Amino acid sequence: MSVRVVIGAQWGDEGKGKIVDLLSKQADIVARYQGGANAGHTLKFDDKTFVLHLIPSGIFHNHTICAIGNGTVIDPLALLDEIEAVRELGTDPKGRLFISETAHVILSYHKTLDQAREKSRGQQKIGTTGRGIGPAYIDKTSRTGVRMMDLLNEEVLTEKIRNNVDNINIILEGLNHSEKISADPIIEEMLDCGKKLEPYIIDTGDLLYEKFRQNKGILLEGAQGSLLDIDHGTYPYVTSSSPTSGGACTGTGLPPTSITHVMGIAKAYCTRVGNGPFPTELENDEGELIRKTGHEFGATTGRPRRCGWLDLVALKYAVRINGLNELTITKLDVLDHFEEVKLCTDYKIEDNTTRKFPLDIQTLKKAKPIYKTFKGWKKDTRDVSSYNGLPDEVQTYLSFIEDYLEVKIAIVSTGPARKETILV
Repeated sequence: MSVRVVIGAQWGDEGKGKIVDLLSKQADIVARYQGGANAGHTLKFDDKTFVLHLIPSGIFHNHTICAIGNGTVIDPLALLDEIEAVRELGTDPKGRLFISETAHVILSYHKTLDQAREKSRGQQKIGTTGRGIGPAYIDKTSRTGVRMMDLLNEEVLTEKIRNNVDNINIILEGLNHSEKISADPIIEEMLDCGKKLEPYIIDTGDLLYEKFRQNKGILLEGAQGSLLDIDHGTYPYVTSSSPTSGGACTGTGLPPTSITHVMGIAKAYCTRVGNGPFPTELENDEGELIRKTGHEFGATTGRPRRCGWLDLVALKYAVRINGLNELTITKLDVLDHFEEVKLCTDYKIEDNTTRKFPLDIQTLKKAKPIYKTFKGWKKDTRDVSSYNGLPDEVQTYLSFIEDYLEVKIAIVSTGPARKETILV
């Protein structure tokens, strides 16, 4: 059996949730390896739409075990709400959902600090969701974080939160945030969460390794996208963790040698939420048409996404840093009504033409896309069930992507529903 990592190959929002849900049907275990409740994976089946934030997308397959790995940061209150929402849809996660005991906890003061810092940045805002993700990862790397296992130990939890609150109140005062945080309500709330979540909290690294030794099918699910990686993304307009394939190992405890497939998910166009350079952004009627047709508004925040043509320079960079050996193209149907569709094949930066994705943010801001234009297909692709059934213009478009990236397309998604999927 395989260990497959599913990677967002752009700036997030690529439709990973649907693809993980699809692949979960053949998987024994699905594990989320980084990020927090700032991500939203939208699933549509049985005429229902559901957005998952922390629980892996495989939860709706009754045979699949789901794990939230050590690389994630968890808001216990949000997780309990999500567990209850899954139950209301007729699926009981108990016995199939497991949470890493060493995953770090997002507390209310992380959200307060996140929002206060973003406000203090003025015109230099990052575009954070304000859900406390960054401050929680800061506590993790500064070795002052609260972990899930701490919710089960009142003495340890109390000491950590009291120490952290004292320090955070000093920081908030410096950010002109007048209201002080009190430790006692947070401690009480988290002890209550610990009691409710205790049946789910285990050593998920051990669980995953045992499944690997038993040759079970394992699917590792990331949040956000490669270009938001803290090390390899468009820094500082990035997330606080590693959505790339390297993060799958550190975020689960599985060894790199266990991974057999690395699948990249990319839309047939590009989107980005928040600030940061976006070379192919369309600030015109075409961009607005993509946004409206693709319903490009954040699953978690509702924020409108910036839209543009597919950037193959950036996507080729994602292929390299992740070692992608499979590709999925999603939301192809959004382009069904365009007279022409375009692919960015090169950047023009001042007097130079390049296919290298620049990591210097000031250089990337100067990058002007050079496009190859394709004839639009002007046909509905949502009801097409096979690759050969796609219009010739679509096949030409997809073949060019494959040749440019040197990666085979394995799946084409033509809509949000499970059935609107073509296996190549």
